[in-house]
Amino acid sequence: MHTIRRNGARAPWPTRLGVAGGVLGLLLTTAACGGDDGGGGAAADGGTTREDGPVNMRFSWWGSDTRHAATQELIDLYESQNEGVTIEGDFTGFADYWDRLATSTAGGEAPCIMQQDTRYVREYADRNALLDLSPYIEDGTIDNSNLDENVAETGMVEDATYAIPTGVNAFSVVIDPQAYAAAGVEVPDGESWTWDEMVETAAQVTQATGGQVYGMQAMGLNGGDTNFEVYAREHGEALFDENGEIGFTQETLVDWWNIEKQASESGAEPPPSTTVEVFNGGVDQALVATGRGASGFWWTNELPALTAGAGHELQFLRFPTEEGNGETGMYLKPAMFWAISSDCESPQEAAMFLDWLINSEEAVNIIKADRGLPVNTELRDQIAPTLDAPGQAAVAFVEEITPDLQDPPALPPQGAGEVQSILQRYTEQILFDQISVEDAAEQFMTEVESAIA
Repeated sequence: MHTIRRNGARAPWPTRLGVAGGVLGLLLTTAACGGDDGGGGAAADGGTTREDGPVNMRFSWWGSDTRHAATQELIDLYESQNEGVTIEGDFTGFADYWDRLATSTAGGEAPCIMQQDTRYVREYADRNALLDLSPYIEDGTIDNSNLDENVAETGMVEDATYAIPTGVNAFSVVIDPQAYAAAGVEVPDGESWTWDEMVETAAQVTQATGGQVYGMQAMGLNGGDTNFEVYAREHGEALFDENGEIGFTQETLVDWWNIEKQASESGAEPPPSTTVEVFNGGVDQALVATGRGASGFWWTNELPALTAGAGHELQFLRFPTEEGNGETGMYLKPAMFWAISSDCESPQEAAMFLDWLINSEEAVNIIKADRGLPVNTELRDQIAPTLDAPGQAAVAFVEEITPDLQDPPALPPQGAGEVQSILQRYTEQILFDQISVEDAAEQFMTEVESAIA
């Protein structure tokens, strides 16, 4: 059993809200347990296989009802093709997923196969809670030969691979061309628009419609940490550097938050109370999904849900830039990851299932683009014509922008999962005039330093 410590103290498991103490604190008296070969790069171990008798594995993921149904279809198909293997589905919404995963992992009952997120891969790997997949790649159990080279190694920590991307997407600006047309405002040129132009045109939409349609949704809430990350990378900085330290200056954060503040004060965004209400409603209540807004910041794989709400075609734009030169800090991101627990009793079987998820045409035909555009580029090309119009638009947009994108950032450090909620909290305080931008930036950096210490 490994007792995981950091800086001499037992570290609490990561949860969505950064909860430490309570039930998790009690669980951590036993710490997160991992086998001696879990995460150490040892030779591939088959563990319990179907030759030994029935194999049972738990598979955990987060998502919508649509994803739950599709994933259960995946499980049913795999079980029908692999006699002796039973996979137990264990799913929840994103809001509860990380608390549940942290609790089960700390208690030595982690799911054998799990969805993972960029914010947490390093943390779980550093705690020896994830299986090193390198031996299973080396012996051919997991075939990574057709994975998108832009993200193929994003699940690596030092020289070990702890997670495989499910697919790729990009954080982008989604606009409603009909909203711009109704307001008599020209849609900006996505290859040359500036942050100032974004706010100005959004304010024009709000003014022209008498506030019936707002020009943009608040950039500091939904995906705010990624939005700021793109801004920082445009300026040669980063959210975190390769050493896991803060990679941006306080001045850059102040500049970015001032754009948000200007958008709110000019009417480009809704009033703060409406902004918070819209944010809490998720993708279903997004301004562009409800006919109440002309633009917002969303992942490319969220376009189908946004389009379904809007009832008409929406459009992607690249992020604006300060100079209007189109050289943004955008990058392709693993939509999420597949990973295997270091406590999995059937690691060989789990690796075979993971390989099937990323390389089987049957699996991709079920998943389609729900977990990002397929990471297997050959299967991505095959699946593209079968996608609905928003899915095909996402494929086309990603193909268009990929040559101009920066490399993905390194996996963030332990504690990075708290950054999003910290940034959202200070953004709300700024919008409600409860704190100055300068003070918020200083306190934000202090809190983040503490979170990753």
